[in-house]
Amino acid sequence: MIYEGQNLTVSLLDNGFAELVFDAAGSVNKFDRQTINELDEATQAIAGNSDVKGVIVRSGKPAFIVGADITEFTGMFAQPEEEVLEWVSKTSQVFDRFEDLPVPTIAAINGFALGGGCEMALACDLRVADTTAAIGLPEVKLGLMPGFGGTVRLPRVIGSDNALEWMTTGKDRKGQQALNEGAVDAVVAPEKLVEAALSMVADAAEGKIDWQARRKAKTSPLKLNKNEAMMSFSTAQAFVAAKAGKHYPAPHMMVETVKNASVLDRAGALALENQGFVKLAKTDAAKAQIGIFLADQLVKGKGKKLAKSSTKAIKQNAVLGAGIMGGGIAYQSAVKGTPVVMKDIAQPALDLGLSEAAKILGKGMQRGKVTPDVMAKTLNAITPTLEYNAIKDADLVIEAVVENPKVKGIVLAETEQHVSDDAIICSNTSTISINQLAESLKKPERFCGMHFFNPVHRMPLVEIIRGEKTTDDTIAAVVAATLQMGKTPIVVNDCPGFLVNRVLFPYFAGFSKLLLDGADFVAVDKVMEKQFGWPMGPAYLLDVVGMDTADHAASVMADGIPERMQKIDNDPVTVLFNAQRLGQKNGKGFYNFGTDKRGRPSKEAAAEAYELITPNAAAKQDFSSEEIIARLMIPMANEAIRCLEEGIVASAAEADMALLYGLGFPPFRGGIFRYIETMGLANFVELADKYAHLGPIYQITDGVRQMAADGKSYFA
Repeated sequence: MIYEGQNLTVSLLDNGFAELVFDAAGSVNKFDRQTINELDEATQAIAGNSDVKGVIVRSGKPAFIVGADITEFTGMFAQPEEEVLEWVSKTSQVFDRFEDLPVPTIAAINGFALGGGCEMALACDLRVADTTAAIGLPEVKLGLMPGFGGTVRLPRVIGSDNALEWMTTGKDRKGQQALNEGAVDAVVAPEKLVEAALSMVADAAEGKIDWQARRKAKTSPLKLNKNEAMMSFSTAQAFVAAKAGKHYPAPHMMVETVKNASVLDRAGALALENQGFVKLAKTDAAKAQIGIFLADQLVKGKGKKLAKSSTKAIKQNAVLGAGIMGGGIAYQSAVKGTPVVMKDIAQPALDLGLSEAAKILGKGMQRGKVTPDVMAKTLNAITPTLEYNAIKDADLVIEAVVENPKVKGIVLAETEQHVSDDAIICSNTSTISINQLAESLKKPERFCGMHFFNPVHRMPLVEIIRGEKTTDDTIAAVVAATLQMGKTPIVVNDCPGFLVNRVLFPYFAGFSKLLLDGADFVAVDKVMEKQFGWPMGPAYLLDVVGMDTADHAASVMADGIPERMQKIDNDPVTVLFNAQRLGQKNGKGFYNFGTDKRGRPSKEAAAEAYELITPNAAAKQDFSSEEIIARLMIPMANEAIRCLEEGIVASAAEADMALLYGLGFPPFRGGIFRYIETMGLANFVELADKYAHLGPIYQITDGVRQMAADGKSYFA
């Protein structure tokens, strides 16, 4: 044994080659401080052993190295800039020292080699991957750029165009694609990986592969003439500007860094990378995106833990109510391998549900993501029926009929008579109290809410709503079923609108009040999309939701939380609904929807909408971007805070993920609580107080006022 650490070892094989094996105590290998220190010590031990002819780097686990330990980042990035720079510089120099070993090196890559794992492989002279490998630099998804030499080595291995595409998108590559692009030198079957790596490094040691030339290319400036460089980097800049926009600084920084470093040697290029990394580490976007990653891990960990505790197997689902929503839920169950019965009272509704599933699959086939076999299997796994007795064997029944408590109550009571005693019954209601609906059932303990978001196949979130009488076993089984359907479950407690819609409707109310005060809905949409970063502004979103749905849900919320959510007099949403301007579903709402000359969907601000709103509104006036954002986001933030304080949602992290996955909250802002924290609690209190005169939805809780005074955090 040449070196033995907690997370990696180096041993000398009989043929004179050293084997550096990453095998951490946990389930995966990752670069934390301990592992980086050990890599440096191992490198020095190899360099000091004259018997070593070459080095093979491999993993003792099913994955190579999954990246850096993100949990160490938050504390480290809070340190002063010079300390973060010192850390990243010293760390990247560890990889340099490994790269400078006096013998050839090869990485034997199995499973994930991401971030720091990919950078470790790039520090080797040669790389061989097996067919399970996935290689990439996904740091952009955390608002960062590679920090251990990735922006230096990858462009010099596969060319700047390919490297920038890898880094600015963060997408990984399977072995064959990595081979085609020159990132690895061979792809072999998993059982041949070590043998192939040893054979290749032996060839290098014998001079059959010029490993010194390869290494020199990685430590020299990029081989680009002036015109090539100009074309390469201007194309990359245009691509990033179009794809990422102004809210995500990381991809822009990568292009700039690779461009400026292209004429420098390794030391100069690495210094630029270190500086860029530190600048990004200090941005709000990086804090937000790292926060999302950690919150996502928390949510997924909770879900898996709950699912493991489930004692009930879900082998067949049933959906009551076909239509668009029911069809979407049925498709999601079937495509993930759980057969589903889709029941309705009318054949046209069943036809609509089946056509919804077929439409989703058809689009997948057009894009080459769905095979005819998958399409056939999925559709065959959906059984349409008009009869209740078809659901008798269902383990989980999801009611998705019209959003009316009386109708839902009748359907739930009928359902209970036709299913087994241990079948679980759920409602896909978006606003109606689960406790209220549970009154229709003889066994409310097996009932909960299972709120999907539209379009079901695209939206990752399912809100699982626990009623007063819902058992832990029921929740665990529904969480397991949600994961089985490929969705992210977040468990919340019952209240009107639950979590997502409860915080959305004060946002809509803030929008309506703003229009009545003379704002232009197109200007508001523009600010909330372009500046705040929502995928749709409020007017456009209301058109997509449907004015009938929004008006009905607002009535439910007003009944449930009358002290804050009373319906607004002359609410533009109600005015448009009464005029039968329902939004996208009938082509006219705030916007008129149609097709342009090329047959593509179009939307134009509707003169008719202005005519309906204007008689009830103040004279038209321009509001600043800051005021528009404040008047819409303060009500949403206040209601989210109340949900947390009341125990509707268990943590700020879960609330952030729910809004991200259920509403498309801008990822660079990290979620509603991350948004409040980035502003600073004291600043948020001051801003909300400025608008408190506008009504109860703008008035903050005593809890947040106290937290701000005490300097506390929602993420402590």
